[in-house]
Amino acid sequence: MRRYIFPLLVGLFGAAALIALGVWQLQRLDWKRGILAEIEGRIVADPVALPSHPDPAADRYLPVEVTGETGPRELDVLVSTHDVGAAFRIVTAFTLDDGRRILLDEGIVPAEAKDAPRPPAHLTVIGNLHWPDEHDSFTPDNDTAANYWYARDVDTMAAELGTEPVLVVARQIIGPDVGVTPLPVDTAGIPNNHLGYAIQWFGMAAVWLGMTALLLRRMARPNP
Repeated sequence: MRRYIFPLLVGLFGAAALIALGVWQLQRLDWKRGILAEIEGRIVADPVALPSHPDPAADRYLPVEVTGETGPRELDVLVSTHDVGAAFRIVTAFTLDDGRRILLDEGIVPAEAKDAPRPPAHLTVIGNLHWPDEHDSFTPDNDTAANYWYARDVDTMAAELGTEPVLVVARQIIGPDVGVTPLPVDTAGIPNNHLGYAIQWFGMAAVWLGMTALLLRRMARPNP
């Protein structure tokens, strides 16, 4: 019987470690769901005035209400949505009534409407402050000459349009119809893969126990 002890202990302790990792991922899942619920609550809270010096960490997703005029120039960011398919986000300079210039993400237009005229308009916008991180190793370089952007880089866009590095993503636009459909901030882009990781760890634990049982079974067979 002694020869079974070591493989049995390895099997049991290995499975226990894998199960513990699965339980930890479930705990992380509860934590992430709480964070997402908090963010979602903040996104739809009552809007406030634009802070004088917004902070990318403290003021991310802050709901604000701003009034001003869109600029004559826009930056078109290629996106894909479930309802529209290929589309472009329209980001423009937004000159507030008090003279401040910020970035405004008005929303999206279908790809075929990319070059449609969108003259300056005086608008009141309810939206959220955002500093999106949309760059990864697969993101192409922006083609500024053709006005094809592939990520909303607030600092780069602000330099391009001569504004503060502050972006408001519209949730509601009050004023003339500018032909753009708001695409508000939400939590869809925030990864929450903990349930999948938990299932993987539990699956590995089951495989580990199965392999241990198979090994012990083979060890128990009489030698021919």
